[in-house]
Amino acid sequence: MTITKNKDGSRLLVKLSGRLDTTTSPQLERVLLLDDIHEVIFDLEELQYLASAGLRVLLSTQKKMNAKKGTMVVRNANETILEVFEMTGFSHVLTIEHD
Repeated sequence: MTITKNKDGSRLLVKLSGRLDTTTSPQLERVLLLDDIHEVIFDLEELQYLASAGLRVLLSTQKKMNAKKGTMVVRNANETILEVFEMTGFSHVLTIEHD
C-alpha cells in the first residue's frame, strides 16, 4: 500500500492506494498523527481492497475526530469499497462523499 499525506494547517488529506489489510493497516496507524488535526479526508480512489483491519483504522480515526469535535470524510471510494462499507454498516458511521 502507498500512503500519501498532505497537511494544510489543521486539515490532513490521506490518499491510499493498493490494499488496506492486516499487513498494511499498522503502517497507516503509524502515520496518522492527529494531535493538531481537526479535519481528515481519506481519498480512496486508488484503494483496491479493504479488509476488517483497515475498517478498524478508519473507525478508530473517526472516533478520535469525533472526540475532538473534528470531521472525517471518505472520498472517491470505488464500488467494491462502497460495498464493503454497506455490508459492514460503516456507510452509516462514516461520512462518505460520492461523485
